[in-house]
Amino acid sequence: MFAVMGITGQVGGKVAGNLLRAGQAVRAVVREASKAEPWTTLGCQAAVASFDDPAGLTAAFKGVEGVFLMIPPDYDPAPGFLHIRAIIDSVSQAVEASRPGKLVFLSTVGAQVEEFSLLHNSRMLEAALRTLPLPTAFVRAGWFMENAAWDIEAARSGIMPSFLQPLDHPLPMVATADIARTVAEVMQQSWTGTRVVELEGPARYSANDIAAAFAAIFAHPVQAEPVTRDSWEARFRAEGMQNPEPRIRMLDGFNQGWIDFEQGVRGSRKGTVTLPTVLRELVEHAK
Repeated sequence: MFAVMGITGQVGGKVAGNLLRAGQAVRAVVREASKAEPWTTLGCQAAVASFDDPAGLTAAFKGVEGVFLMIPPDYDPAPGFLHIRAIIDSVSQAVEASRPGKLVFLSTVGAQVEEFSLLHNSRMLEAALRTLPLPTAFVRAGWFMENAAWDIEAARSGIMPSFLQPLDHPLPMVATADIARTVAEVMQQSWTGTRVVELEGPARYSANDIAAAFAAIFAHPVQAEPVTRDSWEARFRAEGMQNPEPRIRMLDGFNQGWIDFEQGVRGSRKGTVTLPTVLRELVEHAK
């Protein structure tokens, strides 16, 4: 049996689906019991736990062959990353007490980078997981192609503001379907110690590529326009962010190229789902 966190989200749900199709038993880890109902009808067990509940996590992880761990996004972390530190303490306590067979963590491209950015969340959690007494794998995923859902309405208008710059700079991106497929495969494998799987799509894509894909879908021109770097902080604060610096530095890292895979493009695993495929699905879902 495998415990799957984030099962109500787009990655965790697909991981669970892949495991079920492979004939594996799944324990759905949810924050509220009602959220497990779609999964219990498919034959999954349910465990109620949250990241501030070490006892609940211990029960959720106990007796399983493996755990899929993903953390909720935090685009506006408090100085010192206090939230991720609390998660690290809770997960570490639960793993030590429950001793699952293995753990697979959905990490991120650039988790190995020392330069400060929003991705320090994953860097800190990776460092903590390396010390735990069980086989651990980090699936470092590229920029989610599904992030382009934020751009759909702008693309409909023909002008798509972009923080990804230069507009023709290609980035490592990946579809959640490829992430989930890779996670499910890794969870069913055996290894010792710590392993790292760096994952991106079949090609790298730029802001211009996103605009071109939307143009093909909407059958009208779509132009990407850079959001000027000196406007970012005021813009993010106007949206309610209290501490925008980590997010700004993450965008700098992607744009300047110092956020990339440890093994580079040649050393990364390549998925099969293309950006145009993902964007078409996003647009269809948004109708």
